[in-house]
This record gives sequence, structure tokens and C-alpha cells, in this order.
Amino acid sequence: MSAPDLLYSEVEEDLRANVRRLLRDRCDWTAVLARCETDEPYDLALWRTLAGELGLAALLVPEDLGGAGAGARELAVVAEEVGRAVAPVPFLGNVLTTAVLVPCGEQPRVREILPQLVDGSQLGTVAVGLTTVPYGAFPQAVQADGATLTGAVSAVVDLEVADFVVVPALDADGPALYLVDTSVAGVTRTPTTPLDLTRRFGALALDAAVGERIAGGADAARILRQALVTAAGVLSAEQVGLAQHCLDSTVEYAKTRYQFGRQIGSFQAVKHRLADLWTGVSTARAVARGAADALARGEETELAVALAQAYCSDLVVLAAEEHLQLHGGIGMTWEHPAHLYLGRAKSSQLTFGIAETHRQRIGELVDLPTP
Repeated sequence: MSAPDLLYSEVEEDLRANVRRLLRDRCDWTAVLARCETDEPYDLALWRTLAGELGLAALLVPEDLGGAGAGARELAVVAEEVGRAVAPVPFLGNVLTTAVLVPCGEQPRVREILPQLVDGSQLGTVAVGLTTVPYGAFPQAVQADGATLTGAVSAVVDLEVADFVVVPALDADGPALYLVDTSVAGVTRTPTTPLDLTRRFGALALDAAVGERIAGGADAARILRQALVTAAGVLSAEQVGLAQHCLDSTVEYAKTRYQFGRQIGSFQAVKHRLADLWTGVSTARAVARGAADALARGEETELAVALAQAYCSDLVVLAAEEHLQLHGGIGMTWEHPAHLYLGRAKSSQLTFGIAETHRQRIGELVDLPTP
């Protein structure tokens, strides 16, 4: 096994610069906050620009399927910037869908859909609950009888804007993956009141809805598991980007806010909290980069992702809480973006399992005793 490469390449830094520039121009926090209060919380025009013009939805897709043929390292850089801006785009659902569909690329229907997913003209998601643990058993909430599916799944990310959904189901042969158009009869989508105003989820109900089987048996279970691991690894990078913004914003505020004739950043208690947060964010970046590199190389992916999620999912909430508290009274108001970052942080902490679940998986993988 080769040593992980935690440094950003020149290509990755160029990618970051382009994404950050676009998000700075099109995704100012005031625009994000204003959109959260409308009937269109997602900025789908921005997503089409990110996906189609910058090619970000194509990063995980091989060139022979019409993609960019890049990998998890590049996608993780994009995730950092999405987290930094709390961008209201269906990014996580796209990561999950792409990671599921690419291994099924020999299916004609998948080859038809992938180009539309890549250019942003179609949106997809995977029918798993947001808190689904990557290392758990195959979901059993949906049953398949021939080509018809019946069952319900709650907390499906980006469901309200999805044109199609990949549904894990149990059929006569065991685990299977079905592709379902959300416009067909028998599909009901019910939005759920979100903790994170910038990333929505909802409940999917299927009542004899028609779907197309794209994978079955052990292959279906393996594909779904790897897709969840990939998405959890990418999520850790998003958490790093969000935490870094919280740190940077708070440091800047501490330099410009005066109390008792002094910058609040000069007070020892504030300096210590910021120093501790800097240490935490630096550590989180290291483990998240390790996860992205492992996913790109295909080596010990579950261990690297479990390490990243075990650390980053709690660290990002700490960063968002410090961001809110050290901004004082202004951080508590609706007019300040601190609550947007706290909502995304807390929601992501629960996504793909809590830190304790990932720590237990680490123990299993390295033969350490767990409670």
C-alpha cells in the first residue's frame, strides 16, 4: 500500500479557484438566505452552471460514459467549496446517484441518463435515508414484484427536485437496484421540514410504481455500499470546507470587533478557542484528504472514510457553534448567516451515521475491541 498524498495538486487548486469564483459571484449568503424563504430553495440555475459549464457532475464519470474521468480527490475539492458557501444545490444527491450509476454503465437506460445527469439537465438521487450507515445491511423498506415497487423511504436527500431515483429493493433474487422516474404513477414525494434550510430531504412512497432493474444480487449490494462510502468520504470534505469558513469568518470578526477599547481577538479566552478550532480544522482536513485519496486509489476506503467521518462530523458542529457564539449577539440573528452554517453542520453530522458508528467500524476493521 502506497502512502497517502494529502497535498492539493496544481490542477485541484485551479479547480478550487474556479468553483470559489463562481460561488462568490452567484452564491452570496444574502442570496442563499433569501432563497431559503421562497418556494424554490434550490438554485437549479447555479447547479446547471456548476454541472454543465464547469463539468463538476462529470468528475466521477469515466470518459467512455461521457464524463471527465477524474476522481474523488477532485470531487472532494468541489465539496469543500460547496460547504464553504452552504450552496443550495443538489450536490450530495448527485454524488450518490453518480456513484451508483457508473458501475451499472452497461445498462442502456443508464447510458441514456448519465449524459443528462452530467450536464445538469436531469437530477437524481438514491432512495436511502439520510442517516443510513454505509457499512450496514442492504435496505429492506421496498419490495419489488416484477417491475413494480412498493414501500416507503424517509429522509431521502434532494428528493423534491429529483427527476429519477435509484431505489434499493428486495426482489425474488434478493437485493436489487431499480431506476424509477419520479413522474410515473404510484410515486409520492412528501417534503420534510428540514434542519438545514439549504439541503432538503423528503419521504418517498411507492405504490406499485414501475421501475427498471439495473443491478441485482451481490452486485447490487456491493454497488450501493461503495456509493454510500464514496458519498460519506466526499461529505467529510464538505464538512472541512464549512468548518474552515467558520474559522476564517470568526478570526476576521475577532480582529474588527472592539469591546472595552480592544479587539476581542486580543482576549486570551477568545484566542485559546480560536487556536483550538484551528487545530481541529487542520486535523479534519488531513483525515478528509486521506479519505479522498483512498477513494481515488481504491485502497482501504472504508477505514479511511470511517476515520474521516468519525472526526469531521463532530468537528464541523463545534466549528459552527464557535462561529455563532464568538460572533456574539449578531450571530444569533436571522440576518447573519451563522444559522445557515449551524444547520448544515448539524444535518451533516447525522448524515451517513453519527461519529460513534464510524468509530465502531474502525474498531472492527483494525481488530480493536469495541463496547
